[in-house]
Amino acid sequence: MRNLFILAILILALASCKTVKKVTTIQEAINKKDTTQTVIITETPKVDSAMIVRGIMEKVGKTRIDFNTFNAKIKVDYESASGSDNYTAYLSMVKDSIIYVRIKGSFLGISAVGLEVKINKDSVVLVRKVGDKYVQNRAIGYLQESTEIPFDFFTLQDMLIGNPIFLDNNIVSYKDGNENLLVLMVGNIFKHLITLTHNDFMITHSKLDDVDMQRNRTCDISFSNYQPLGPYQFAAYRKIVVAEKSKLDINLDFKEFSLNEPLKYTFEVPRNYKRK
Repeated sequence: MRNLFILAILILALASCKTVKKVTTIQEAINKKDTTQTVIITETPKVDSAMIVRGIMEKVGKTRIDFNTFNAKIKVDYESASGSDNYTAYLSMVKDSIIYVRIKGSFLGISAVGLEVKINKDSVVLVRKVGDKYVQNRAIGYLQESTEIPFDFFTLQDMLIGNPIFLDNNIVSYKDGNENLLVLMVGNIFKHLITLTHNDFMITHSKLDDVDMQRNRTCDISFSNYQPLGPYQFAAYRKIVVAEKSKLDINLDFKEFSLNEPLKYTFEVPRNYKRK
């Protein structure tokens, strides 16, 4: 059951602001996959780096999707050291309020039909409505305990709608290429290397490495198949690779999605279900 819960959260599967201190031109070493490696940086005094950083962050901010409600149908493919599987998730969200998820299919041979999750800012409720019926109630901190990733409600909300997560204004380096812009930022928990399209500043890749070198925790998120969603562009396909002691691959293929329409999926917790 713990694995089912972790999987349900992972489909919701993965910002703080600080004063900009200094931005410099990044060397070719940043092209290396592992952002945990030391990057030698050379100052470029003639460039107003702070102004460039402000421009970058302002343009990234304009790509953020704002919404009142969001509905989606998601095809999920999952692969880990234990095996692989796929299922369909049905999602409804009310901004800054509640997230509903229903799962149809199986997980590692175990039927997940009737598995439902309700998340708000303070709590997580997991309900199994088929077979061994039960209800689990946990504080929101259970997300972090179960996934070992610093999730809170708002991080999950951003990840689901396709907004960048774990952004930090402490940008330590950047590289302006012909087609892409690479930006490296360092927060309290993660080093974050993001790849942006040069013309419209849409995120195509996000690589998170744990600041704590002993943990060796990494998360790669690729964004593609951008499609119109109201006045915004929505990444309808995402590939998530999480690695620490073992590797986990998740593909999220959004088959249906809509903005600011009535919620399609909600549920009430049955009173007579046993508690776990």
